[in-house]
Amino acid sequence: MNSDSDLQIAGDILEVPHLLQPPREHPASVSEFVGLARSIAADRSQWEHLIQYDATSRWYHRLRTGPGYEVWLLSWVPGQGSGLHDHGRSSGVLTVLEGALTERTERETRALGAGSQRVFAPGYIHEVVNDSLEPAVSLHVYYPGLTEMPMHSAQCAPAVVTA
Repeated sequence: MNSDSDLQIAGDILEVPHLLQPPREHPASVSEFVGLARSIAADRSQWEHLIQYDATSRWYHRLRTGPGYEVWLLSWVPGQGSGLHDHGRSSGVLTVLEGALTERTERETRALGAGSQRVFAPGYIHEVVNDSLEPAVSLHVYYPGLTEMPMHSAQCAPAVVTA
């Protein structure tokens, strides 16, 4: 698991686009899954017409599957959240397509605007919430495909936003 000091030394790979590989039809590495998410995000015709909003629960739609991975489209009306959870044995890439979301972990709270991406490993515990007054849309790539989402009851970091 990377520590904050690892990021200070190596930098955040998501901030160095020239290090990302172009997306293949079926990604096989973290950078290729990030590239897949970015290419889908850039092509609104793949997802914009599918978006729905549900005031009672988060809306979601499986957008694509491939060998060992799934791509999901989610919408979040103001106040909706995921609850504190992990993704079992799945790794993932979260990309905010529209609006803003807040990600909370035990250690920090992070504001995620349109275009923001987060990469996480199996067992990563977080909560994602739409704390804004506008709806939000996000794209989620899970590899292997999501088979479980265990919920947790521990507290997250206070609502102090880091960039």
